[in-house]
Amino acid sequence: MKNFALIGAAGYIAPRHLKAIKDTNNTLIAALDKFDSVGVMDSYFPSADFFVEFERFDRHIEKLKRAGTLLDYVSICTPNYLHDAHIRMALRRGADAICEKPLVLNPWNVAALMDIEKESGQKINTILQLRLHPSIIKLKNKVDAENKKEKYEVDLTYITSRGKWYDVSWKGDESKSGGIATNIGVHFYDMLSWVFGDVQENIVHLREKDKAAGYLEFKNARVRWFLSINENDLPAQIKEMAQKTFRSITIDGQELEFSAGFTDLHTKSYEQILKGNGFGLMDSEKSIQIVHDIRSLTIDKKGDKHPYVIK
Repeated sequence: MKNFALIGAAGYIAPRHLKAIKDTNNTLIAALDKFDSVGVMDSYFPSADFFVEFERFDRHIEKLKRAGTLLDYVSICTPNYLHDAHIRMALRRGADAICEKPLVLNPWNVAALMDIEKESGQKINTILQLRLHPSIIKLKNKVDAENKKEKYEVDLTYITSRGKWYDVSWKGDESKSGGIATNIGVHFYDMLSWVFGDVQENIVHLREKDKAAGYLEFKNARVRWFLSINENDLPAQIKEMAQKTFRSITIDGQELEFSAGFTDLHTKSYEQILKGNGFGLMDSEKSIQIVHDIRSLTIDKKGDKHPYVIK
């Protein structure tokens, strides 16, 4: 049984981490969040100590260490811009880190963390759960086996409606979230690079506060992508069904069915991490470079545009 601490216990994604810790028969000894709406902890670890101030949380971990209770892992579910600092804290405390994506916001942060990881002897893990999705694994195996000379033609469309709160929260601040492509797209970019290989070209056609679109060419695929949190971008048939989210990936005109199979992917991620097979810094590097470039590139008219951009 391993000892875990959790930073960001009041966040949206925290319950999946709490469940994963419990499902893998480990224990949570401490949790931190500046917000105290963490009643969900009662369903998993009601005996865990909880703090709203980082200083008291950090002191508590130190006191436990001196009393002989060692911390094995720190799970990080905080806003994107704080991941780097919280990963460093975990390693300083002699624990491995398990961090939500994006691991960090910029490529140079990855390089710095590599040095710190080496110095500390600890491991930095990230959650890239799409790599564990049965449909995505099947797709990667198919692509590897076919070894096509021609590139696959891929369209990625992801529209997930968000209300007015989004702009007020840290997610609406690009300096904290990395912007729309980072916030809702980074796991797709990781999946695409994992399946189709290295990026050869990155073109941005649209970059607004609530949507972005562009063209990515990988070693084995040409990808037109469109991401949005604006409800008005939803297809008419989705609106008619009163649904708020539309997600589609087509490969050579064929829809990739991956709406099911998301259950317990965080638990599967934890199982692999505990076996020493977690996804680390190098695994995250490509997608972090992609989203950084999307933020930085000048809007360009060239390249194959997604149908939603044309429309």
